[in-house]
Amino acid sequence: MQILVTGSIATDHLMTFQGRFADSLVVEQLDKISLSFLAHDLEIRRGGIAANIAFGMANLGMRPVLVGAVGEDFVSYRSWLERHGVDCESVLVSGTKHTARFVCTTDTDMAQIATFYAGAMSEARRIELGPIARRVGGADFVLIGANDPQAMLRHTRECRTRKIPFIADPSQQLAFSDGPEIKELIDGATYLITNEYEARLTEQKTGWSTDDIAARVTHRVTTHGKDGVTIESPGVDPIHVGVARVARLADPTGVGDAFRAGFLAGLAAGLDHRRCAEMGSVLAAHVIETVGTQEYELSKAAFLDRLTEAYGADSAHDIGPHLRCPRP
Repeated sequence: MQILVTGSIATDHLMTFQGRFADSLVVEQLDKISLSFLAHDLEIRRGGIAANIAFGMANLGMRPVLVGAVGEDFVSYRSWLERHGVDCESVLVSGTKHTARFVCTTDTDMAQIATFYAGAMSEARRIELGPIARRVGGADFVLIGANDPQAMLRHTRECRTRKIPFIADPSQQLAFSDGPEIKELIDGATYLITNEYEARLTEQKTGWSTDDIAARVTHRVTTHGKDGVTIESPGVDPIHVGVARVARLADPTGVGDAFRAGFLAGLAAGLDHRRCAEMGSVLAAHVIETVGTQEYELSKAAFLDRLTEAYGADSAHDIGPHLRCPRP
């Protein structure tokens, strides 16, 4: 199965604050907010939603096609992704703008304050999916992740026109989109993936109820943080999958992307939704235990051990034949 992964490609500047943001907020003065936090450390890492998802899929043995826009400073990042099995041939390189940048500070409660500079990402609206699909021999799914808003709309419209199944994953862009835009981004999606807050925001901004959305998308995947994930599909009871055990909480950045990578890898392997979610949850556990979204290392044996511990031997038995991790 061939999956095109569209969305942001960025570098992450990750800082930690040894305190709680909440202790510095004065509720009555939020309209005059002016805050500065002394960061404990700084990590500069590779990131971006589409790149994180593609990296995770590749580390599970898939060959995802990354689709997005970057600056000429992408050279070493491209090499990194290609070395790990990501197809970067269809990434557009801007001649005038830098690759997008994400700057994020995380406090001791794992709360985050972040700023995103779009840069070259704004040129993703120039990308047409048809030639990419032809280059790779067709597309079974296109994941439409957070990106330049016009690019997201263009990709969604093109999927409808070309009858390519698409996965709507608007995430951070929901906050900046209005109801009509969100309706267009999700209507007709084979999968809608959001976290719990984004799910409520989608309903609030569109005016659509849960039932309205269920009539417009085939499957709805909603993550609930430490409470796992729910998959709702027509004609069957919802599936709930709990999280895998986490050895240590290092950095939550990119955990949602890792879940999506595992879920999509499961889809590409032809697994059922429960197994897809279990793959996503175990990969997410690897990411939250490391600083940076692409700094984890996978071995097949360790991955299967974590599957067995969290979901039982049957899970590892079903998923194992489809894993092609870098290390045995």
